[in-house]
Amino acid sequence: SILAEEGPGLVKKILLEKVGVEFDRSENDELSLAREGGHSIPRIIHATDATGRSIEIALIKAVQAHPNIRLLTSHTAVDLLTPSHHSLNRLSVYEPPSCAGAYIFNRTEEIVVRCLAKNTILATGGLGKIFLRSTNPNGARGDGLAMAYRAGANVINAEFVQFHPTTFYHPNAPQHLISEAVRGAGARLVHADGEPFMQHYAPEWKDLAPRDIVARSIHQEMLKRDISNVYLDLRSYIPTRRIRREFPNIYDSCMKYGIDITRDLVPVVPAAHYFCGGVWVDKWGRTTIRNLYAVGEVACTGLHGANRLASTSLLEGLVWGKKAAEHILRNSDKYPSVHIEDIPTWKDNGLETPDPALISQDMSYIKHIMWNYVGLVRTAPRLKRAIRELRNLEVEIEYFYRVTRLTDSLIGLRNAARAAIIVTDAAWKNKISIGCHYRE
Repeated sequence: SILAEEGPGLVKKILLEKVGVEFDRSENDELSLAREGGHSIPRIIHATDATGRSIEIALIKAVQAHPNIRLLTSHTAVDLLTPSHHSLNRLSVYEPPSCAGAYIFNRTEEIVVRCLAKNTILATGGLGKIFLRSTNPNGARGDGLAMAYRAGANVINAEFVQFHPTTFYHPNAPQHLISEAVRGAGARLVHADGEPFMQHYAPEWKDLAPRDIVARSIHQEMLKRDISNVYLDLRSYIPTRRIRREFPNIYDSCMKYGIDITRDLVPVVPAAHYFCGGVWVDKWGRTTIRNLYAVGEVACTGLHGANRLASTSLLEGLVWGKKAAEHILRNSDKYPSVHIEDIPTWKDNGLETPDPALISQDMSYIKHIMWNYVGLVRTAPRLKRAIRELRNLEVEIEYFYRVTRLTDSLIGLRNAARAAIIVTDAAWKNKISIGCHYRE
C-alpha cells in the first residue's frame, strides 16, 4: 500500500518536476504506458528502452548541482563502522548494535579512510555478478549485503534471485539486457526456425508470463534441444518503424555485432538479473542496526515477495529513499555522536602485494559454482556441494584478505564469497519451490 499510495505522487514531484526525467509521451502529450511480464494492463512509464539509465542520469545531474552534497568517486566501501566491532572503547560492546559510518578505500591514493556519520544509507545495488551470466554492472557483487551481514544486520529472502529471460547472446559481446518491453510490444520467443514455444509452458500468458516461468522455459528448451540459446523475433510481430522508435538502444547495441533486430532473429539466454531478498528494512528503510538504513536492491522491503514484477524496483527505490530521508530528518537529533578517537585508523603496513591471478581465478570459481549449482534450477546435491565449496573458498579468501594490501577487486571478491554463501544457505533451507526459487 505504501508504494501504491505514495509512488505516483513522488514520480510526479521528484522525477518529472524536480529532476526532469524525459519519459516517453503519446501524441497528446500524456505519459506513454507499456505492458510487461506478469502485468494485466499497460501501466509502466518508460524512456525508450533505457528507463533506468535516464532516471540515473537525471538524478546524478541533480546531485552534482546540489551545494550540500559531496560526491566521492573512485572510492569503495570496505566495511561498516560498528562500535561494537571496531571501537577502542571497551564499553561499546554493551551498547545496542549501531552504525557510525564506514571504512572507505580511496582507489586513487590506495588508502583507507574513516568516514564517520550519524546516519548511513546502503544503496549498493544487487549481486548479479556473482553468477556467470548477469545483466548487472561489474560492481553488483553483493558489497552492501556482505557488509551489512558482517555488521550483524538481519538478511531475509536471500534465495530469491530473479533471472531475466532475455539477455543478448553473442560470443564476442558483453551481456546486456533485451528489455521485457520488447515482448510487451509483441515480440515472441522462438527457435531458429521461427517457431514460438512459450504457449507450451504458459498457454494463457505465453511470452508475457512472469519472469521465472519464462526463464525456466527457455532453460528447459535449451536442455531438451541441446542448444546454446533461443531467439527473440521482433521482425515478424512489430513494425520496423516502431522498433526503431521505441528500442533505439537495443537496435544500436545489437547492430554492433551484426544483428539487425528489424530483420534478424535476436539470440538470447537467461541471466541473473535482480535480487528480491536483501537486508531487512521497515517502512522507513531502517535495518535492525541503529543508524543504518538500506534502500534499493540491497534492501528487502517485502514488496517483491518471491518474484519481482517488472519495473517495480525503480519505484520502490524512489519511495523508500524518500521515506529513509524523511525519517533521518525527523530523528537526526536523537542519535548519539561517535568520537573519532574511539575508531582506529586502518593499518596495512607490511602486507603482501595482491596477486590479480588469484583474485580472478577465485571470482571465476564463485561465478561457475553459483551458475551451475544455485542457478535457475536447484537440487539438494547441487546446493550441498555449493555450500561446501563456497565455505572452503571463503576461508582461503579471508586469509588472503588479511595478509594482502587492499584493492577494489579484493574487496569485491571477499564480498562476493559471503554473498554467495548467504544466497546458497537460504536456498538450501527453503525446500519449497516458489517464485524465482525453484527446487527439483
